[in-house]
Amino acid sequence: MIILGIQIALALLALNFAFQLIRTARSKGQARPKVEGIAVGAVANFFDALGIGSFAPTTAYLRFRKLIPDSFLPAVLNAGHCLPTVAQGLVFIHMVVVDPVLLIACIAASVVGALIGAPIVLKLPVKAVQIVVGTALLIAAGLYAMTNLNLMPAGGEAVSLEGHLFYIAIAAHVVMGALMSFGIGLYAPSLIMLSLMGMNPTAAFPIMMGACAFLMPVSGLRFIKSDRIDLKLVLGMALGGIPAVLLAAFVVTSLPLTVMRWGVVVVVLYAAVSLLHTALKRKRAALAVSA
Repeated sequence: MIILGIQIALALLALNFAFQLIRTARSKGQARPKVEGIAVGAVANFFDALGIGSFAPTTAYLRFRKLIPDSFLPAVLNAGHCLPTVAQGLVFIHMVVVDPVLLIACIAASVVGALIGAPIVLKLPVKAVQIVVGTALLIAAGLYAMTNLNLMPAGGEAVSLEGHLFYIAIAAHVVMGALMSFGIGLYAPSLIMLSLMGMNPTAAFPIMMGACAFLMPVSGLRFIKSDRIDLKLVLGMALGGIPAVLLAAFVVTSLPLTVMRWGVVVVVLYAAVSLLHTALKRKRAALAVSA
């Protein structure tokens, strides 16, 4: 009954976000989805549902194609992947057994973090966004590599946490929810932390996906109304992402994910170095002007 209530609440949040997204896009004259956005959303969310993640590869592609300014990245990532992530959350909350109290607590904590982080990131200068996202991409590349080298924590068999571990998990998800607003994915750090605490990694999936699924419609409402966003791209990513998630969850059973992760490592490293290089050039230029 609790799980059904969570799913109903998530569906209502998603419907409200979709309505607000379409209405805002129409008011701004950006209601026609970009075809390239549909492709990006489909590919990124297909692999996201398989556990690879969507933020880092999407950032790399958007920068390579120069589709948006760097300052648009957090808003486009959070708003564009919102509805596909909701689809993931609905699927995995239904399919995987986990302690509902822990699930609700981590979801609520992540939403609080997102509410704190979203207004901050919208006011950050471009250089700060580049540095934060670039650093996050370096960390993401390292996590992908560690996964391929079997250096990630194996986890235990638990489907719940008790005592101080329960409260540590809640506090950590507040921080991770805030970082999501900067375009820093929650999946990997949440999975690693819960596995280190002895949880079954499979049981971590509804927590990390549910947390993102709830926080993104909440923080996304602020993002879609900002000036730092391309709503045509966001609409395309949403349209392409939802069916891709369903395909990955219900149809695809086996893919060479290790090989794909190594490819993602290369692409993400390129994007990280490019972002940080641009930020440093901007800093040097500012110093030269002030000298």
